[in-house]
This record gives sequence, C-alpha cells and structure tokens, in this order.
Amino acid sequence: MRKRMELSCVIFDIDGTLTQTHDLIFASFNHVAQKYLGRTFPPPEIVALFGPPEEGALSAMFGEHRVAAAMDELCAFYRAHHADMANVHPGMENILQFLKGRGIRLAVFTGKGKRTTDITLEGLSLAHYFDLIVSGNDVTRHKPHPEGILKVLKNFSLRPEQVLMVGDSLSDVKASRAAGVRIASVLWDTHDHDRILQSGTDFVFYKTGELYDWFRTHVN
Repeated sequence: MRKRMELSCVIFDIDGTLTQTHDLIFASFNHVAQKYLGRTFPPPEIVALFGPPEEGALSAMFGEHRVAAAMDELCAFYRAHHADMANVHPGMENILQFLKGRGIRLAVFTGKGKRTTDITLEGLSLAHYFDLIVSGNDVTRHKPHPEGILKVLKNFSLRPEQVLMVGDSLSDVKASRAAGVRIASVLWDTHDHDRILQSGTDFVFYKTGELYDWFRTHVN
C-alpha cells in the first residue's frame, strides 16, 4: 500500500507550472525592448533576468529611470495579448479541484509581479482556487530565497512537513530546500530540465496526468 502524506497545503508556481505563459512573457519584454532599445532579446537572455519581478528585469534592461513607463507598457501588452497567448496547462485545473475538494489549502508563490500575476490568475479563472497569493512584489528577497514559502507557513501556522511546493525551476527547488518543505518538480514546460534532474529534488513529474495520479494515491 502506498504511504499517504500528511499534507495540509500545496504551493504552486505559475509560469511553466500552472500556465503556458512563457511565450507571452517573452513577447511582452521584447515589445518594450523594441520600443526603447530598437532590438529584441532571445528567450535565454530574458530567462536569465528572472528572479525579481518584472521591474527588476526592466531595470537591468533599460535603467531605473525607465522602469515605471516600461512596466506600464509591458503590462498593457501582456493584458492585451493574454487571451490569445496564455493557457492553463491541460490537467492542472483537475489537480486544483481535487486538492480543494480534499480540504487542502492552496497557495501561489511566484516571481511574477503582482500586476501580471493578477492578470493571469483572473484571466484564466484560477484566482478563486487560492487561499493565499505571494507574488514577487510581496517579498523583499526573491527566489531562490524561501521568504515566499515562509510567508505561507506563517500565514496558515503550518509546519514545513505539512507543505509541498510544486514548481518548474531550480530556484523553486532551492527555495523549498531552504524552507524545509518538499518539492515536486514539474518538467512539462521548464527551462531548467537538466539542472532540476541533477538537483536531488524530491519528486519529478513529466506530465500533468502523472502529478494528478500521484496526488490521488498520496493525499488523504
């Protein structure tokens, strides 16, 4: 018989985990880059700036004096193209429904800023599933620092062993390790495939159906 887990809360990353949004993110950054710099950036260069929310990447790309205007431009493009370029990964909503039905608290910890987080969660009708949303603007120390996970633990008065993080990046693995929570690494839309497999992550899933079946056999 498979061992059931003491699980009271699952924390999800957004981009690449819950949602197919990477192409929209790259297009949004390049829309602004084309306007202010007359050039675009390949995805790896944009990914390398991830960690802080969008304002941090925009500051690195354009300078602090352009951040406010560039952020408004980025968010306007992100919102305008969201319906055409963003989707929930097939099967993820079934997982959220299953966990919610089992009384598991659901949270988000994402490096996205609050503005784009709200656009995506509301635009894809996911916001109502979550009891707490921690965006990149809600922490002072960003992934791979565990501050966002620790906020979830404190908010719900939980012990680390009661919590599972689900994410697609090496920074999710490092943040989870630092917070003492288990990490389920998902590889269906990741830019960190090889580094995650070498990281010693707790669980690895290649398809959303695998994660759903795992929850069904391990969650009370």
